[in-house]
Amino acid sequence: MSRRTRTQEEIRRFLAIGAVQVAELDLDGDESAPRPGPGSPPVTHGEVFLLVRRAGRPVGTVRARVPEGADPRAVLTEAASGAAGVAGTAAGAAGVAVAAEGGGEPPYASVVVATRERAGQLARALDSLLAQEHPRFEVVVVDNAPVTEGTRELVEREYGERVRYVCEPAPGLAVAHNRGLAAARGEVIAFTDDDVVADARWLTELTAPFAADPRLGCATGLILPARLRTPAQVLLESHGGFAKGFTPTTYDPGDPPRDDPLFPFTAGRFGSGANMAFRTEVLRAVGGFDPATGAGTPARGGDDLYGFVRVLAQGHRLHYTPYALVWHHHRETWADLEAQAYGYGAGLTACLTALLVDRPALLPAFLARLPRGLAHARALTEARDTDGGGVPGGHATRTHPWPRRLSRLQRRGMLYGPLGHLRARRALRGAAGRRAG
Repeated sequence: MSRRTRTQEEIRRFLAIGAVQVAELDLDGDESAPRPGPGSPPVTHGEVFLLVRRAGRPVGTVRARVPEGADPRAVLTEAASGAAGVAGTAAGAAGVAVAAEGGGEPPYASVVVATRERAGQLARALDSLLAQEHPRFEVVVVDNAPVTEGTRELVEREYGERVRYVCEPAPGLAVAHNRGLAAARGEVIAFTDDDVVADARWLTELTAPFAADPRLGCATGLILPARLRTPAQVLLESHGGFAKGFTPTTYDPGDPPRDDPLFPFTAGRFGSGANMAFRTEVLRAVGGFDPATGAGTPARGGDDLYGFVRVLAQGHRLHYTPYALVWHHHRETWADLEAQAYGYGAGLTACLTALLVDRPALLPAFLARLPRGLAHARALTEARDTDGGGVPGGHATRTHPWPRRLSRLQRRGMLYGPLGHLRARRALRGAAGRRAG
């Protein structure tokens, strides 16, 4: 079979992927029915992606089918009980970490949302952020390289003094995040995107670990799909999406994880930029994010990964908590997936290039890990078949094969990443020269 024919067959299978409902169910709650995901209609018959909670906290996900004519509550409660049973062992093992996360009042926090010409999505995100249960926080919107007044007018008209508006004329997500970092007043600075809906306890759960651990420099949280209406959204989530599991985990550079010989360069396992927070003084001390990384630059991404590794390399801990949840609106088309696959590959190697350029002392450790890193990259980008279902309460059940074309694009992105970073640095120098002139 030729590559073109194989690609056409992959696209045909892709287009045949059906929509999946998104819902959540708290086994300790008093609601009589599963609650639909943000922006979703009430649950009916068909496939359901279900978040399972215990006393409000996420403990697992499960995919279930509600037969036509069946009671969704009964079917999904049974499925959720199985998922919670599997997750219970991990939750019990993490009991000490859970207790630590709840210690003390969470610190004063700044929430930074970088955006560009997406006022409709931004309003949805801001509504969820202003509904947070956190006792003391501010919200800062960074309008990145705007071409219209839409974002500024939205913030000033609808949100007044509740949200601070900041304009950053230079394009690039890292540049925008650095602008937010300069404006932040909080002890902890949290970052999220304009295409999320934050759970009401998101900010409390994300920032509380900083009060419990003075060595903590960074925290990340759980990202789940707000909806799974298109083949692209379902395919991405069936291979894990942005989620990093349901076990609280602390990464300590003084005690590297034994199962990760590439630590800390496998930064993608730590979390994602749509759900991350830093101790503000720590992020400022490492210089913030490299402006030659991130979406909106030739590097295509990697700014969040850069931040994670820089903080770890300075000796600070990083903590992942599944209790800090945001619902993410995944991209919707095949073209989006192609761009995303290429961008992920480019962002990863652009980030590594930026780290070695900005901190050459990391080079010996990087070279020592390079052979295993290349093997890891091959495994990361290989085409993946279905695996027959996975563990109840797990996440990536691979209900659909990962197309070879997307794997090839990710590898091409990895090859391009260092060049993208260098192009981004050159563009920054050119812009600085024009401003100086």
